[in-house]
Amino acid sequence: MVITFSRLLRAVFLCALFSISSARHGFAQTGDEALNYIDPRIGSVGQLLEPTRPTMHQPNQMIRMYPKRADYIDDQISSFPLNMVSHRLGEVFAIKPYNEPVTLASWEQKMPYDHDLEVIHPWYYSTFLIDKGITVEFTPGKKVGIFKFSFLAKSESKSLLFDVYNDGGSAWVFTGGNEVSGMETYHGDIKVYLYGQFNAKGTAGNVQNQALSKKTSAEGKGLKSFITFSSAVPDVIEFKYAISYVSAQQARQNFKDEFTGVEFDALVQSGKAAWAKVVNQIQVEGGTEAQRRSFYTALYRSNERMVDINEDGHYYSGYDKKVHDSNRPFFVDDWVWDTYLALHPLRTILNPTMESDMLNSYVNMYQQSGWMPTFPVLFGDNPCMNGFHSTVMFLDAYRKGIRGFDVEKAYEGVLKNANEATMLPWENGPKSILDDVYLTKGYFPALKKGEKETVALVHSFEKRQAVAVTLGGAYDDWAVGQFAADLNKPTDAVTFAKRANNYKNLWNDDKKMFLPKDGDGNFISIDPKFDGGMGGREFYDENNGWTYQWQVQHDIDGLAGLMGGKDKFQARLDQTFREGLERSKYEFWAKFPDATGLVGQYSMGNEPSFHIPYLYNYVGAPWKTQKRIRFLLDVWYKDNIFGIPGDEDGGGMSAFVVFSSMGFYPITPGKPVYTIGSPVFSKVTINLQNGKQFNMKANNCSVINKYIQSAKFNGEVLNKPWFTHEQLMAGGTLELEMGPKPNKDWGI
Repeated sequence: MVITFSRLLRAVFLCALFSISSARHGFAQTGDEALNYIDPRIGSVGQLLEPTRPTMHQPNQMIRMYPKRADYIDDQISSFPLNMVSHRLGEVFAIKPYNEPVTLASWEQKMPYDHDLEVIHPWYYSTFLIDKGITVEFTPGKKVGIFKFSFLAKSESKSLLFDVYNDGGSAWVFTGGNEVSGMETYHGDIKVYLYGQFNAKGTAGNVQNQALSKKTSAEGKGLKSFITFSSAVPDVIEFKYAISYVSAQQARQNFKDEFTGVEFDALVQSGKAAWAKVVNQIQVEGGTEAQRRSFYTALYRSNERMVDINEDGHYYSGYDKKVHDSNRPFFVDDWVWDTYLALHPLRTILNPTMESDMLNSYVNMYQQSGWMPTFPVLFGDNPCMNGFHSTVMFLDAYRKGIRGFDVEKAYEGVLKNANEATMLPWENGPKSILDDVYLTKGYFPALKKGEKETVALVHSFEKRQAVAVTLGGAYDDWAVGQFAADLNKPTDAVTFAKRANNYKNLWNDDKKMFLPKDGDGNFISIDPKFDGGMGGREFYDENNGWTYQWQVQHDIDGLAGLMGGKDKFQARLDQTFREGLERSKYEFWAKFPDATGLVGQYSMGNEPSFHIPYLYNYVGAPWKTQKRIRFLLDVWYKDNIFGIPGDEDGGGMSAFVVFSSMGFYPITPGKPVYTIGSPVFSKVTINLQNGKQFNMKANNCSVINKYIQSAKFNGEVLNKPWFTHEQLMAGGTLELEMGPKPNKDWGI
């Protein structure tokens, strides 16, 4: 990492600011050094896609806050949400401080801030609104949060402006001069409730009929309200609040549960302790400062979702629109297409108890809605992307010994999805005539180039994605079959073992790629590098045929056979990282904006690519995996605002960084095996929930010494580039000898 003079000055300034904040809020190092490596700004400017958000929250908890702005480059904040309901799917209850007489235009004013005066930790946030001279501080609880607004000394006007983000019904009620209750309708029909208290009394009002009103209560759509404090009250206005998805009464109870005897500094410390418990579960030695920052920030990102919305023994479910009683957590907000590859497998190691609760939540959702969800969020299943990869998630956890959910009911749900649900991208519900083709002919049919769509259910933008759907379906069907075999259901096991080979039906031996077929079984002639419309969605999805030629994690040997053997498979891998675009980047990215982090045709910035560099381990060239992984981590995962090469969809990409930095990866979720890469640290210690420790030692590891010379597991020579989940959870020790040049004989 190159350190410029300006960056050095900024670092000195931030250290001074950090020291001031430490004195006030206990941020000084106290044995929790890992916490100091977390920088939520990493990745907060996207290359082409969505940036990360510097989200303040407790691990996997409901309340999440971030400053509303375009990205980190934007120097204006529009508002502060009291809660982010779902990752990138909306917020509720806006708040902003104001120190001038309130007018109708006040809500529209944005708030310039100074980047270098912003302090961001997962458990604490502070920014200085430079035009207004107001300091904003925030700390999150589980169902609560506290804002502190420090106005200029003896400010004549001190106001807090409230607004809503959604178009449905809303309400504001101020009582006693220092209490507020609110309701905002999220996603059309979900009532979200607010209860809050101020540390001083003020005069409240709202906007009605395009005019300021002194009424202290109002109902309607798009309601704005405010409270103004006199110059006699303290210059620091504190706002404590609680959120509920259950009821207004429950919001008050959540407030009482978390705020009894708890003030701002205590909540800061509680949040910090919660994060210390999470990040200190993995302790690392060695590596560079930048690698430690990237690693621990990725670990933080891996604990943003799912979130527990159980409130004091009750939870609202968007799957049947009812409130349920339960003493178990109920988790929502998961995008499985992104998270089944690495995030859920990471949690099976670090927190199998939580993973069990999440799987139990999925089963509850199935029982409440009739379908096993794919992208479960607060309002129900949001059927993004393609595939039923929750099937793989269940199989993976089951084979790793995770229980605590109704296994038979889970199997019933995944089986129903496989046999009765439509595979069409971005759709929910019963199968269509296109699904019948998959079930009878073993592939999802595509349209010819330029052919008009005839099936109304096909999404107008997302298209059929016929090759991607077929390949993803084969993996999911493999998982159903494996699950069936483990549960002693031989008929299903045989049926789905056959369907697991459906990927072979689209293999074109001339082009050595998976190509689309029409409904009659004829290959459609396309350029797999560039055809298919925006994102290649007519045939693939977000990536082209070069990425999708590798989407057979469940049968790597079978894929190698199609390619003509392991040597040709390896050569094809090499070419993937070297193949040119055959056009300008401008032209390529205009059609494939999701294919970011390019190395040849390899797209580091998109989830289907994660496992590809690890495939060398299966065709006699583990040293190439070591070379590629180190290069990819170094080039694309920097510890700066550009440090995530694609969409970070709630921990999926970050979990790849966590695994790869530690030196191993779950190449095939559903098979409890980890394949070995090249660790960036000389030592990794994972403190397991069962009281044991897994240790990875990489002797002589450095930026240069990235190649494995030899290996041992529990003191015994290891000549293969993988080990099992059982070995890891038993408290095993993987010891690697590292060097600057590859040992091409190891692991083959």
